Amino acid sequence: MRADVHPFIAAAPDDVEGLARALRDGCIAAADIVAIIGKTEGNGARNDFTRTMATHAFTRLLAGELASSERDVEQGVMLSFSGGSEGVITPHYLVCTKTGTESRSEPATGKRLALAQARTRAFDATETGTIVMVRETAAAVRRALGELHVSPDDVHLVHIKAALPSVVVGTASPPHCTMAYARAASALGVAVALGEVDGDALTDDAIGTRLDLYSRVANVSAKPGLCVSEILVFANSLHWDSPRRIHHAVMRDIIDIEPVRALLAGAGLSTCGQLAPDQTRRIRAIFAKSDADPTHVIRGYRHTMWTDEDFSDMRYSRCVVGGVLAALTGTTAIYVSTRAEHMGPSGGGPVAVIVDDE
Repeated sequence: MRADVHPFIAAAPDDVEGLARALRDGCIAAADIVAIIGKTEGNGARNDFTRTMATHAFTRLLAGELASSERDVEQGVMLSFSGGSEGVITPHYLVCTKTGTESRSEPATGKRLALAQARTRAFDATETGTIVMVRETAAAVRRALGELHVSPDDVHLVHIKAALPSVVVGTASPPHCTMAYARAASALGVAVALGEVDGDALTDDAIGTRLDLYSRVANVSAKPGLCVSEILVFANSLHWDSPRRIHHAVMRDIIDIEPVRALLAGAGLSTCGQLAPDQTRRIRAIFAKSDADPTHVIRGYRHTMWTDEDFSDMRYSRCVVGGVLAALTGTTAIYVSTRAEHMGPSGGGPVAVIVDDE
């Protein structure tokens, strides 16, 4: 099997021309696409309709290319869009593909990028954000690991579009049926599947509160109205043939550059100042989670991201992390998603980079 990630810059939330051209030119086959993950220029809140615009545009494009229904596209391809391109962050999207029918029988000389999709069963509103969601997410991630034939140590990113079922109009919303709890339970599910957290010791009370329990590779957003959580596992495997590798690190706060420098060094890139243009061109994708530290302090200094009512704390933290990573890597095509419950230490978050092999 061969995995790849193809980046495209977007001129608008519904701009699909880059992918459409690649499909026309035969650079990408529609049947090989397993996911499209993107950043749009909305506000990232519940009323951010740029995500819906992007989803509809790509669904229509792929339905036409595959001669299938839009429903079939939505069930077969993960379409995951995160709003918020503050500061220098460039709206863009990443087309993830898999080609071939089976893994290498003989191991390669080095581990290469590998991808596996998984889905949970459908949740109802009372299960969302609870230990049930944790366990079902963990089971789905384990199925993906089994498909890839990799160990938890080989996993560098688990991207999830978490379920958040609609509540029947006129009925009370269950207390954990929120975006925050859906993200938190899903992230803990990743942590349990990868052995980062002891699942047997987890209870509902830990979800969203025990922030010392976290995954180092989870990247979760929640989508209102979605009943099934969609999962894409990124790993490195000896049995896959790809020109890319993926690496990850964890920032302890949103200005923590040293783990990112170490990540870049591990990928064979320079750690002296900003990457040179030839090295920047080796970067195919950057994923990060960000959060304004809930203690209102970063390294002993007070910050006002939570108390400034003119601008959302989410937009502040995305802007900071985007700027920090852009300054190090020399690219502004960075997927930064906000709210990192159980994704890295409180106030920090995971970072993953997909790089061309040397």
